[in-house]
Amino acid sequence: MDDAVRGTTVTKLVIGANGFLGSHVTRLLVGDGHDVRIMVRPNANTIGIDDLEVTRYIGDIWSDDVLREAMDGVDDVYYCVVDTRGWLRDPSPLFRTNVDGTRNVLDIAKDAGLHRFIYTSSYVTVGRKRGRVATEDDIISDRELNRLTPYVQSRVRAERLVLDYARQYRLPAVAMCVSTTYGAGDWGQTPHGAIIAGAAFGKLPFVMDKIELEAVGIDDAARALILAAEHGRVGERYLISEKMITNAEVVRIAAEAAGVPAPSKTIPLPVSYALALAGSLKARLRGTDEQLSMGSLRLMRAEAPVDCSKARRELHWTPRPVEESIREAARFWAGLREARRKSKSAAEGAGG
Repeated sequence: MDDAVRGTTVTKLVIGANGFLGSHVTRLLVGDGHDVRIMVRPNANTIGIDDLEVTRYIGDIWSDDVLREAMDGVDDVYYCVVDTRGWLRDPSPLFRTNVDGTRNVLDIAKDAGLHRFIYTSSYVTVGRKRGRVATEDDIISDRELNRLTPYVQSRVRAERLVLDYARQYRLPAVAMCVSTTYGAGDWGQTPHGAIIAGAAFGKLPFVMDKIELEAVGIDDAARALILAAEHGRVGERYLISEKMITNAEVVRIAAEAAGVPAPSKTIPLPVSYALALAGSLKARLRGTDEQLSMGSLRLMRAEAPVDCSKARRELHWTPRPVEESIREAARFWAGLREARRKSKSAAEGAGG
């Protein structure tokens, strides 16, 4: 049932609206003319949505009363909360947020009379093997899951919960298996956004060889979630990615768009593994969280192409080339760099 059939006033709720994807979903919904509610944590950085006219609910995924109030009378809920810190030495926060927190929200959503519950999942939940193209039908078995990183385990278990609630409680849920996202407005600087920022600032010392990622523009990923609320089939999952692209190509495009030289040094894969091993040892000995570890490198290397024709066919999704979004991300960071430079110069001038 589309918005016109359900009525002229359609209310949408974005949980986690201050995040990279959540802010873009919110912005598109407002631009489409919907009555938009957002739910964000106390003291959350909302710079990406502060200019939008939305109704705010302050709370987290454990604030049951706030969740119920925010969902009351809502047509569609877009759930964009996830802990992506796959490098954590202690992975318990991943399961706390990604699994337990999702279950808490589902328990409230199942009784809210929603039209759709759009869940932001990840393409890592799809069984991928080198040498073949994966689809939504490729399931990760329990045996395979136990050999994967804690981050992937948390995402798979959370997605299973969502689809279980669709079957058992008739929650109108759709799982969106989104790949690596690039684009402007990455105010929280995601790990992949940090690479773009480093390239745009000319401060990226090297590029790791033989790292290739499925990628999609952030606006295209956000639009896919909105289309899923209109056309997605309940209990289904949809892969959302535009293409595979090498890390080196991402960096080259970003540097070119920002008008700076791309890194000339490439780190061979064996050296990357050595650095990752050193990071893992450091984390163990010092009790620190190291972003480059064996776990994070395994996640980057566990790549294989995915087939997104289901989303294109059923959701009528037509993404732009991801290269355009990489350029937009680089210009975003270059613009911030220039703004900071001017602000610093103005402050120095005033002080003088």
